[in-house]
Amino acid sequence: MKRIFSFCRKYSHALPLLLYGIVYLTWFYLLEQKVTKHYTVIHMDIDNYIPFCEIFVIPYFMWFAYIAVVVCYFLFKDKDDYYRMCIFLGSGMTVFLLVSTFWPNGHHLRLAVMPRENIFTKLVEYLWSIDTATNLWPSIHVYNSIGVHLAIAKSKHFATRRGIRIASLVLCTAIILSTVFIKQHSVFDVITAFMMAGGMYVLVYRKDVYVTMKQRMRAKTKHRKRPQIG
Repeated sequence: MKRIFSFCRKYSHALPLLLYGIVYLTWFYLLEQKVTKHYTVIHMDIDNYIPFCEIFVIPYFMWFAYIAVVVCYFLFKDKDDYYRMCIFLGSGMTVFLLVSTFWPNGHHLRLAVMPRENIFTKLVEYLWSIDTATNLWPSIHVYNSIGVHLAIAKSKHFATRRGIRIASLVLCTAIILSTVFIKQHSVFDVITAFMMAGGMYVLVYRKDVYVTMKQRMRAKTKHRKRPQIG
């Protein structure tokens, strides 16, 4: 029992992420139920020229493991890198929820009939059956992939592990491409996800808002502990 309590105390920084995950999934589920008919259709002309390529469903599904593995790695390995990544991911995911709530959106890009039948088209059909063509902007698949890759690229733990950084970049790129090749997103969703990621990169990794927040918290703590004179 002591080991369990010690483990929970050591990794208590996982609790905010777990709580946010519950809020996010609940909110997203409600959006999926509500936004079904009346929404703004997202479309760019370039979407019409992007071919359907079902094999990209593989990296699309790999996204879930990619995010989970990297988040867990930093959770146990480096608290500072973990917090930076959580600030990056959480900020974008919250923006996504707010946009979907106040500006319902969707697309009409999905195929009425599959051009061929194979294991990959079956997987795409399954994906479409459980995920509506609404609540798309900006693409969280794209945004979070960028965020996770940046966490790896900026971490001192991977500074000399070039192979992992390259593998992460390749997977990140494949996931981003998958969103348009299996008609899950418009190019507009991808572009705006990159724009939001660029803004958050400046805040999290250039301005390092996490360090600023930590310094302010330490200053407040020292001020409270300072003995009163007189």
